[in-house]
Amino acid sequence: MTTTTQTLTLADFLKLPETQPPREFMDGKIYQKPIPQGKHSTLQICLANTVNEVGFPEKIAYAFPELRCTFGGRSIVPDVAVFQWERIPFDADGEVANVFECSPDWTIEILSSDRSQTKVTDNILFCLRDQTRLGWLIDPHEKAVICFYPNQLPEIIRQPEDRLPVPDFLSLQLTIEQVFSWLKLGQRL
Repeated sequence: MTTTTQTLTLADFLKLPETQPPREFMDGKIYQKPIPQGKHSTLQICLANTVNEVGFPEKIAYAFPELRCTFGGRSIVPDVAVFQWERIPFDADGEVANVFECSPDWTIEILSSDRSQTKVTDNILFCLRDQTRLGWLIDPHEKAVICFYPNQLPEIIRQPEDRLPVPDFLSLQLTIEQVFSWLKLGQRL
């Protein structure tokens, strides 16, 4: 993740053109996210699809991959941002708004080898201080998920049969084994 040394305001940052991969704004600095690689992309899309299979039909929740969330003086782009349906901003036409000025209900980050674990953890903790109910930091190398909760110590889940916590608004059961089986395309449990 590269950093610019020039200090900007959030308003100035939001006027800049979007980039691929996206940039994030934290504490007056711009951070470039790395380009996702195979494991990261696979986990990201499978997780978003799994959440949406459960949350979308009943209009309970929706998982957005790479959605810019601007709130509390930061503008971040979680790998997956899950919003309860009633918190999703819609425009006058009833379509999903382009701008999300709120924290997700569930923020999910997937650790890449070239991304700072400290910065990713900082973003998760920042979200938890602003209404986010749950944060996951998925580590594909360790085959583990660190789960973050508001006002609680984080929990590391790594045993294949261990169930992963999800927000109470979703009827979803996932184990470590299921999540990491997605890396073996075509062998979904």
